[in-house]
Amino acid sequence: MTAAPHPAATAAALELAGVTRVFGSLTAVDEVSLRLPAGARHAVIGPNGAGKTTLLNLIAGTDRPDRGSILLGGADVTRTSTVRRSRAGIARSFQQPAVMGELTVLDNVVLAGWAHGPAGRAAWRRPALLRARTAAALTGLETVGLAGAAHWPAARLSHGQRRLLDLAAALAGEPRLLLLDEPAAGLTDGDVGRLLGILDGLPETMAVVLVEHHVEVVAHFARTVTVLAAGRVLVTGPTGEALAHPAVRDAYQGTGAVAGSVPGEGASAAAPTDTDTDTGR
Repeated sequence: MTAAPHPAATAAALELAGVTRVFGSLTAVDEVSLRLPAGARHAVIGPNGAGKTTLLNLIAGTDRPDRGSILLGGADVTRTSTVRRSRAGIARSFQQPAVMGELTVLDNVVLAGWAHGPAGRAAWRRPALLRARTAAALTGLETVGLAGAAHWPAARLSHGQRRLLDLAAALAGEPRLLLLDEPAAGLTDGDVGRLLGILDGLPETMAVVLVEHHVEVVAHFARTVTVLAAGRVLVTGPTGEALAHPAVRDAYQGTGAVAGSVPGEGASAAAPTDTDTDTGR
């Protein structure tokens, strides 16, 4: 007789059930359900005001749903704080890189990694742990190509370098769920290539949810896609099928989208909450 698998082994990395967020008369996220396994490479796309960044906020804990539930590895985190979710394995990047310019590039990553650990403030007085965190941060900077800038003030970095630093900081805690909010926005072709190389090298056990308006990035990285429009799920499925679905073309009509370019999330009078300004990680 074969033993039944342990529940933790079969639990989804992320599960959303009927998640809804309302701002006054605007329903920014409307009954969204999604189930992603460990190692998922999933993209969320949609026209401006679709609710993409709001959805990431709900998953990360910087906002709370009015209805529905959010499970991480089978554990209900719907009402759990951002800090507890971070320590449970959720990390994210932002539309505007969350970089502390007065600190060095290295210290930004060390501090971000510390936020994911359980050791508390007293750990700063443990030299061996600090050395280990610093070594791990340097490895992370090598991964994103910023090791040579480790001791620069982060304020010296270019926009593209700040985006890569934001990614290194998000990865510092070795998350099991990584949320990326338009990581390719404003990058040069060379930086986009570096970004794709980094994403390709992520551990297979790490689930990734990517909000992105560059179709070439989505097509390269994502195995599955969810398309949002007016806060509701239009399509969820394999990337090629989702991008080619007639409902997706209909959703983008009149937005200026063309083949190979999907407009990104942005602030608007209709959805002012969809631009993320929170700098918690």
